[in-house]
Amino acid sequence: MILVSLIRESLAALWANRLRSFLTVLGMTLGVTSVIAIVSTVEGMQTNLEDAFASLGSNTFMVTRFGFGLSMQDYLERMHRRKLTRSLVEPIREGCPDCAEVGAEAYASSTIKYGSKRMSWVQVEGNTPNILAMRDLDVAMGRYLSWEDDSRRKQVAFLGHTVYDKLFEGMNGIGEKIRIGKDEFVVIGVAEALGGMLGGDMDEFVAIPLSTHQKMFTQRGNPVNLVISSVSLERREQAMDQVRVVLRSSRHVSYDDEDDFTIVTPDAILSFINDFTRGFRIVLISLPLLSIIIGGIVIMNIMMISVTERTREIGIRKSIGARRLHILAQFLYESTFLSLVGGVMGIFFGVLIGEKILTSLLDIFVTPTTLAITLGFGISMGVGLFFGIYPAVRASRFDPIKALSYD
Repeated sequence: MILVSLIRESLAALWANRLRSFLTVLGMTLGVTSVIAIVSTVEGMQTNLEDAFASLGSNTFMVTRFGFGLSMQDYLERMHRRKLTRSLVEPIREGCPDCAEVGAEAYASSTIKYGSKRMSWVQVEGNTPNILAMRDLDVAMGRYLSWEDDSRRKQVAFLGHTVYDKLFEGMNGIGEKIRIGKDEFVVIGVAEALGGMLGGDMDEFVAIPLSTHQKMFTQRGNPVNLVISSVSLERREQAMDQVRVVLRSSRHVSYDDEDDFTIVTPDAILSFINDFTRGFRIVLISLPLLSIIIGGIVIMNIMMISVTERTREIGIRKSIGARRLHILAQFLYESTFLSLVGGVMGIFFGVLIGEKILTSLLDIFVTPTTLAITLGFGISMGVGLFFGIYPAVRASRFDPIKALSYD
């Protein structure tokens, strides 16, 4: 009964100062909302990136000139490396018995036109036909690139879903002619929708034969990335070693020199993503945490004002038998209740913002995780208790005679 009575008295005191209580709750709500939204967004980004790179396949790896996740210094140091070219594909096929597929890809951007419709800065990929088998890319209509397309440098194009929708708007575009830059291409197929990632559209691309791509973009020196799949996941390490030996020999790298290329696996990419999002999460969460700490200081100051205003009340209660523990508990209930209400509202708005707003803006599915909700709830309760201790202890130590004479 004492506990119920203390809680009832705490709520009555908060209701008597409604405006002050509301402003206190508002500050905590904003801080917790920010924490929930940020943690949920970072978790969503990580899941989205992991899904995207996992599409390479666990037994697939890439050979690139620069690598992945480089600092500016590392990037500049690798500028001297020679470009990888398509001529390396055949030596790898011959010298790597544990390689199932060896393909090459190149990237550029260009303007795409169909009739009066125009799309700028569209990613134009040059792919060998076996790239399709090594990626999670399904054909929605028509067909993908063939080896005949590549050997004859045909001007045919396989469109990403967004490009197809924007150019043809519900029409059947298979067999229609589009322009990539100044060159005319026949549309032979369309990819299944891949979705968005971090505000970008993974369906905004055009794939053409690698040989055609290299003819069109000769000013780039025809560099490629090599995409390779091993016969099995268990043989991937052996395949990577065989590829390394072939490339060092083909590129005449001295035995005491480092590789002038980088082999990148999905595992390495996912490890980088995890490290990046971990650091990103810490930096971003520190900003709303500062807001929450300020909110806690506000709670402490407001509770101090409340203690001062209720000095005579505390004196009366002590004079009729209230113990220090009762006074301490009442003020701790008040500070914790304010903080928890702000925390619950923050969780509600954090979930709302994550699922309804950020999901739409970032093109990733942002849904608050158990970690985010637990963090928000735990922080709000901890702040209420921590910043409520000093005012509560001070109130509990009042001398009843001095408190009664307080004016």
